[in-house]
Amino acid sequence: MKLSLVLIIYRSNSSIALDSSIFCKKAFKEKNIKSHRIESDFTNEEIDNFLRQTQSLPELVIVLGGDGTVLKCANALVNYNIPLLCFNIGGNLGFLTQKKEFLFDKSFIEILEKEEFIIDSRNRLKCKILDNENNLIKSYDALNDFYFKSVEEEISPTNQIAIEIDTEKVNEYKGDGLIIASSTGSTAYSMAAGGPIVHPSIDALVINPICPMSLASRPIVIPHTSNIVIRGVNKSQGAIKLWRDGSKCMTIKQNNYCEISKGSKYCKMIKFRKSISYYSTLIQKLDWKGNLSLKNNLDN
Repeated sequence: MKLSLVLIIYRSNSSIALDSSIFCKKAFKEKNIKSHRIESDFTNEEIDNFLRQTQSLPELVIVLGGDGTVLKCANALVNYNIPLLCFNIGGNLGFLTQKKEFLFDKSFIEILEKEEFIIDSRNRLKCKILDNENNLIKSYDALNDFYFKSVEEEISPTNQIAIEIDTEKVNEYKGDGLIIASSTGSTAYSMAAGGPIVHPSIDALVINPICPMSLASRPIVIPHTSNIVIRGVNKSQGAIKLWRDGSKCMTIKQNNYCEISKGSKYCKMIKFRKSISYYSTLIQKLDWKGNLSLKNNLDN
């Protein structure tokens, strides 16, 4: 990969991420590669303005933080076909990141120059909010998930959410909410809510109720070609709140509804060939037993 300009986005309010971004910028400078640093508390307008002002787009975006920082960057850059190289700096699990050792020994630049990596194209989700006359109100993209919860902030009432799949009404979930996740997002909120882990190479959508009141309400994995319609049917208000990738989006009013489907744009993520496998990542991040000798090697 030939690099002339790199955008470095680092986690806000993290001294480790700040120091890492400075280290990264110096490493690029030694290779005569221009770079620009931005803190992760940016607005989408700031990113757009910077990219419009450059003569050519960056060939690479380096993200220094945890999965939350990665998700924000992925959503902000949805309209730009720029690959992300992510390092777990100051984050928690870091399912979407490379090991930070690649950064601090500066081997990441050599790996990029020698193209010893693959570009992993991850599916996104698209959510359209429409009124009762099918007029588009707003749309959002997400890498991990969309989920629906109560509009109430002082109390936590039960939600009643109707779901249609490919024009067929499938169920009405009654409980704390509902998650629609991509394969990538299956190891995020959906997993914490008891959903299945889906390998990211599998094109699928996960529908997962949050604390349902019926034991018959179970998670379901459906093809990525499916079209999902979500409606709030709570008899008191009928309004539900839409979230994406851990961030609040908007309230879906009683007469409005949501259509969720696979997005048309991919998120390109760089994965080093020297990185551990997906299954080794699960063993390490989730503290599975797996091969105990392998786990011990990963911890060392």
